[in-house]
Amino acid sequence: MAFRVAGKFVAVAFAAMSMIPMAAAAAPRCGNGPAGFSAWLQEFKSEAAERGISSRVLDTAFAGVTYDRKVIGYDRNQHAFKMTLDEFMARRAPPYYVKRAKAMMASNSRLLSRIQKRFGVQPEVLVAIWGMETGFGSYMGNLSTIRSLATLAYDCRRSAFFTNELTSALEIIQRGDMTAAEMRGAWAGEIGQTQLLASKYLQYAVDFDGDGRRDLIHSRADVLASTANFLKGHGWIPGAGYQPGQPNFAVLAAWNKAKVYQQALALFAKKIAD
Repeated sequence: MAFRVAGKFVAVAFAAMSMIPMAAAAAPRCGNGPAGFSAWLQEFKSEAAERGISSRVLDTAFAGVTYDRKVIGYDRNQHAFKMTLDEFMARRAPPYYVKRAKAMMASNSRLLSRIQKRFGVQPEVLVAIWGMETGFGSYMGNLSTIRSLATLAYDCRRSAFFTNELTSALEIIQRGDMTAAEMRGAWAGEIGQTQLLASKYLQYAVDFDGDGRRDLIHSRADVLASTANFLKGHGWIPGAGYQPGQPNFAVLAAWNKAKVYQQALALFAKKIAD
């Protein structure tokens, strides 16, 4: 009897369900191709609005944004950090960079001295990062940061990480540090002359020139001071060494996790200082 009753209940339940229209399918949480990106983006925008991002910022930032296959290609083919130290130095800190870096350090000596006094980071380290990341600001990348981050946030490989970066980028726009149109850079969403990720931009960018904006694209003072603030925030010890085995070398891992990058940065900074 119990079985028949249960069977009747199930039959009734299925009959009732058949009379209810099916709800629209939920937007995918991530995807490995462009299908579903538009639905995901609409859901993300709704969630961002709930977190306080204005409709004006959302509409402007995402106007015309589509899935970018090139960004996924870059993400899947990162060869630079598989190089030897010599190969990496030849690509990111070639000999002529040392001469140029020395000149940049000399021409910005007063600014770098003020930054060192406040944050405790040696000038040659900041100049080395500046040179290795963008050739002292000469090339910061030209991809739309919002489009790149939206693509990577939708991609399943590191969705949570890049969703946070995308939200952070919108917060930067909302607080007035830059517009969505100005926010262009490398494929992984790095911003400015030393290529800070958006979340780190929010946390460590400083207005060192006093103009009311934390501008890591146009303001050399803001760029170098913010880079120093990042290193200080990760435990940089004023006056301590930064070569392998010395106290500050470990802090370089916070800037870039690739061992070859850390070794190259320390070596480049040493050559600048010599």
